[in-house]
Amino acid sequence: MPPPSSLARVMPGRALPRVVIIDDSAVARAAMSRIIVDSARYSVTATCASASQALTLLKQTSVDLILLDIEMPHTSGLAALPELLRIARDAKVLIVSGSAGEGAAHAVEALALGAADTLVKPIAGTIGAHFGDALLARLDALSSPDLSPPPVARAAPRPAYPFDVVAIGASTGGIHALTSVLRAVPATMQRPIVVTQHLPSSFSAFFAAQITAASGRPCALAEDRMRLLPGHIVVAPGDAHVVAVPLGDGTAALRLSREAASTGNLPAVDPMFATLAAVYRERLLAVVLSGMGRDGLEGARAARAAGGTVVVQDRESSVVWGMPGSVAGAGLAHAVLTPAQIAGFIAANGRA
Repeated sequence: MPPPSSLARVMPGRALPRVVIIDDSAVARAAMSRIIVDSARYSVTATCASASQALTLLKQTSVDLILLDIEMPHTSGLAALPELLRIARDAKVLIVSGSAGEGAAHAVEALALGAADTLVKPIAGTIGAHFGDALLARLDALSSPDLSPPPVARAAPRPAYPFDVVAIGASTGGIHALTSVLRAVPATMQRPIVVTQHLPSSFSAFFAAQITAASGRPCALAEDRMRLLPGHIVVAPGDAHVVAVPLGDGTAALRLSREAASTGNLPAVDPMFATLAAVYRERLLAVVLSGMGRDGLEGARAARAAGGTVVVQDRESSVVWGMPGSVAGAGLAHAVLTPAQIAGFIAANGRA
């Protein structure tokens, strides 16, 4: 029987979220289909043995969730992902693959291309209760109804908001948004950028490499006592928060901290925002992208109290509007923008 929290997700009169499974293994398709149907929280619209079969189906049928394997004959899941997202429009893609293990470059690449999340698929014949629980937990998180109130519509503000450093926090769905933002920021914007993305530490090196490729800027994992340099991006490692310490000249160095965060996240966005705000005050730009939960809310509050600027991703372009929604709902955002607009905002205000 599903736990009460899961049962609460199925609202009376609300149609069950529709799932499509794309996997070349008949055993895997059958096992995942059984897990999903037995939960009584989702319906399986179809199972497809290839990406091409799924693309044909999705041109005629709308679905809410797509389970996608990576290693498939003819067209891999990664190769098909952009077209699946284009055709399926509002559907969220969960990568379920043996190639999505911790430290796998394929997993980070899939997230950068727009997948909502990843899950390691056990080898054939070993799919059991533990995997079933993990699969349903991922689906529950991605299909939870957004109960936050709609924000007041905001466009990019007209006044100038110059800054000396950009801090970006993100979680589920955030890698795609982050790469979209950084790809669009022109090289003339030379302010340092600090990023906290909720990811396992084993993904960190691949993530930093992905950011370097997408942005055209040097990107490195944060190290203790690292100085922030113009034009460089620093990413929090998966096993520590990044916190800023003043250097006495108005700039900061980064320290690594593993002190428990109130949200339970490691790394967490809140300590990054709060400590950078203490150093840079009104010269901080804090950006909150797609993500689950409320990490970044208290940090955004600290940034606003220090005179900094806070911008969040809009609901429509977010995979999960938990993190940006909590900041917008608290009235802390100067602007609620699409990733393209966020890039424009950074470019316009990062020159002064």
